[in-house]
Amino acid sequence: MLLNHAQTLSLSELQILIVEDDDEIARLVSEMLNREGFRVETAGDAEAMHAAMARFLPDLIILDLMLPGEDGLSICRSLRATCTIPILMLTAKSDDIDRVLGLELGADDYLTKPFNPRELLARMRAILRRTRGTMENGVGHSSRRYEFESFVIDLDARCLNAPDGDDIQLTSAEFDLLACFVRRPRRVLTRDQLLDWTRGRDAEPYDRTIDMAISRLRKKLEAVATDVKLITTIRNHGYLFVPTVTILGR
Repeated sequence: MLLNHAQTLSLSELQILIVEDDDEIARLVSEMLNREGFRVETAGDAEAMHAAMARFLPDLIILDLMLPGEDGLSICRSLRATCTIPILMLTAKSDDIDRVLGLELGADDYLTKPFNPRELLARMRAILRRTRGTMENGVGHSSRRYEFESFVIDLDARCLNAPDGDDIQLTSAEFDLLACFVRRPRRVLTRDQLLDWTRGRDAEPYDRTIDMAISRLRKKLEAVATDVKLITTIRNHGYLFVPTVTILGR
């Protein structure tokens, strides 16, 4: 296994998005990561990447520097303005200025082509240890904790604390839905997107369990925050998580 149990990471939960316009490289990397147990999607440019991220929330993005249209540095800059998803940049260039610029724009690491596949895995392992797992000293990475309307949700510990500090008991389905919402606040999410993110391949067409789970989640949250509307139904479109969400600490 790439990551051990002490790091509380299951490969079946890790999702990788490869943004690479070289079809052969994308295919080879995708096949290698699939063999390691990752769920992988690929995109050949910025437009395809955004389309993929509308239905697939990656735990790490492998981003090529030289892409048609918007280049990797510009994509990295825009991603960092809106999210904290780890980025491993790939490039055919070996110039220090490109490497430094990529890191300054927020890339977590940088790898020059051609690369050894085992080195790619090692670098991914290091990034995921820093950003996803519980570290060896037992302290979780802060970017996995979010606050909204004085609630605090810890995605690693899978717990939700009310404003008064008490635990709010959620079912697994309810917690997974809330995790989807806090990572995409103030954005309309369709039922199909929520089904895909929470149920994946187990989801069935016309499955209404997502609506029931949202109804239960809404009641539990609003039983505590009685004067705040947290989840709004957007008719014929989906659901909107209304509060401002803050990532706790760094």
